[in-house]
Order: sequence, then structure tokens, then C-alpha cells
Amino acid sequence: MSRATAAKTAALACGVATTALVLSACGSAPSNQSGSAADRKSATAASAEDLGGMDALVAAAKKEGTLNAIALPRDWANYGALIDGFTKKYGIKINVDNPNGSSQDEISAITSRKGQDRAPDVVDLGQSFALSAAQQGLLAPYRVASFDRIPEAQKDSQARWYNDYGGYVSIGCDAKRVKNCPTTFADLRKPEYKGQVALNGNPTKAGAAFGAVYAAALANGGSFDDIKPGVGFFAELKKNGNYTPVEATPATIEKGETPISVDWDYLNAGYAEGFKTKGLDWKVTVPEDGKFSQYYSQAINKDAPHPAAARLWQEYLYSAEGQNLYLKGYARPALMAAMTQDNTLDKEAAAKLPQVTGTPSFPTEAQQAAAKEALAQGWSKAVSG
Repeated sequence: MSRATAAKTAALACGVATTALVLSACGSAPSNQSGSAADRKSATAASAEDLGGMDALVAAAKKEGTLNAIALPRDWANYGALIDGFTKKYGIKINVDNPNGSSQDEISAITSRKGQDRAPDVVDLGQSFALSAAQQGLLAPYRVASFDRIPEAQKDSQARWYNDYGGYVSIGCDAKRVKNCPTTFADLRKPEYKGQVALNGNPTKAGAAFGAVYAAALANGGSFDDIKPGVGFFAELKKNGNYTPVEATPATIEKGETPISVDWDYLNAGYAEGFKTKGLDWKVTVPEDGKFSQYYSQAINKDAPHPAAARLWQEYLYSAEGQNLYLKGYARPALMAAMTQDNTLDKEAAAKLPQVTGTPSFPTEAQQAAAKEALAQGWSKAVSG
């Protein structure tokens, strides 16, 4: 399974908090606040310059020797290549805990493991969850070298989080099992798709499914201010039998359990490439009636046990090398426009992205918070029974 396959919804071994902070730990270890002076300096560094420049940051990170990541499956947005590239470049081992976990699981790991050596150093969160983590005071402000080149709407003004990669909600379809593949949300209502329409997780916990419901809202008279029509749309699909609660994964797709999956375009496009060798014809369409784009966000745990490695990881991800590796995984990097301008973008990889017209717009922090609240109140009832 993968973060895509599990939609970041697996539970933590220590226990999961749904919205509240989990302040107790499964065990404790000294935090960096009581460590060496070098540790404390790394833990409060708001830029590489605060540590004396990139060379000093690299040296401090190599001394730590380890990076704790969470919920980063190797086949999600090309994270396998990113992990291998970072380790090869700096000799720093990356431990990936709970690779199939949800964004909420990541936040829960920060709170439940506070002060422990096994706490996550970095997190990769759906943007609404990044906003929540920042509001809870869990994230460390850190400006990567390319921070100013990240679009204003895609970063926190205090540099507690910033978008790394993203894409559009899309409809993936197994053309060998589905006679007429749907290309719009309106199509998904058709009786011929009974028991075939799936999501990548639970939208109250997983960014991919959250985006799918938002897109469905836009396709059904909703707006960034009103996600409820999206909830109503899936309630309708559940009532008419088209929606299946089976979580879409590469495995369920191969078995024919989820022949239609509403998911990020970069994940569906990645599936299409991988399925070719397995005899599946996976078609991917960005629906014109529900065009919704969102990005995931990188952030550093304020109490990261390896603060220098955490900061170096951010620098790597936002370098041309890191951003192009996301692109090779069919994800649209946050610095795509800037890299197009300075001619550092991998044009061959960019040409393989699913085609989309128009310029994306994004819900505000307040709009996302309201949407999360609406989902928390209405989703379970909408798809239960």
C-alpha cells in the first residue's frame, strides 16, 4: 500500500486524535530544548543563514545523521526518488514511519511523541491540515533559500508551512472494465457506475478525499465558501449505489474493486504508467465541471529531534533537483512557474502532466477551516448505512 493507496488514513500505534491535541507521549526522551547549544541553535534557526550558511547547515545535519519522516510512501509524488536522492547527496538516513498514514496522523504523531527521539522531524500535510498545525503552534518557522519564489497564496507569511507539490482532482477509470469512462462529476451519477466510484480515503482525515469533495461541491453549485453540495453529491451516490466505501488503492484497482477513483491527477497519472505493464488501461481526466487544485505543504516539527536535518530536507525539496523529482512523479511543483522562467524546469516531465485549462485558484485559510468543520459534521451521516 501507499500514501496514495491508504490516503494517509492508517491509525498510529500510539493512538490517533481526530481534532484535539494529544499531549501525552507513549514514552519520553530529552527534547532538543535541553540538548547541546548546537542543537538549540538548529532548533531555532529560521534560515540557513542563522546557522552560518548552507555549508554549516549541511555539517550540522550530517552530524545528526538521521531524519524522521512520516507518511511518505515511495510511490507517492516520487518520494522514493527524493528520499534516495537526499540520502545519496548527504549520507543522512531517512526513517519513514507509518507510510500509509493520514495528515491527521502526522499531526497526532507530533503531539503524542513530543520529546521523543522517534518524533517526526518533518511532515507533509494537506494544506488544511498544515493550517491547523500552525494554529496549534506545532510548526517551526523556517525560510528555505527559494522561499520568496513560492507564490504568496501558497505559503504561510511566517514560513511555518509552504506548498511543495500538488495537482488537480481527477477521475481515473479502468477502461477495460468500464465501457464508457466518466469524464465529469455529472457522469458519476449514471446508473452504469453502480458500486464503482471510490475515493482515496476519508475526507475528514485525508487531503486527497477532502479535495474530491470540494471539487464535487464546485460541480454542483457550491463554492470555496460552501462545500456542503459536495457532501450532498456523495450522499446521493451512496443512496443510488454508485459510491463504494472501499478505499481506492492500486491493489483494489487491479482487483476490479474500485474501477473508478476520484483522486489527485498526479496519483492517477502515476497509476496509469504503472498499470501498463499489468494489462490495465487507466484513463485520467480532470473534470471540467469540478476543477479543484490543491497542494500539499511541507513543515518542520517545532520540537524535531533532528532539527538541522529537518531544515536541510526542506532545502533539498525546494531546490531545482527536488522540485523536478516531484515533477517526474506527475506532481506539479510549487516552484513550477519560477523554474519555467529561469529555464530549470524539466520540460520533458512537464509535458507528461494531465492537460488542464485555466489558472488555478485556492480557498483561503478561513474557507478551508469552515469546509473541514462542515465535513466533520456531515460526512459520516452522508455516507453511512
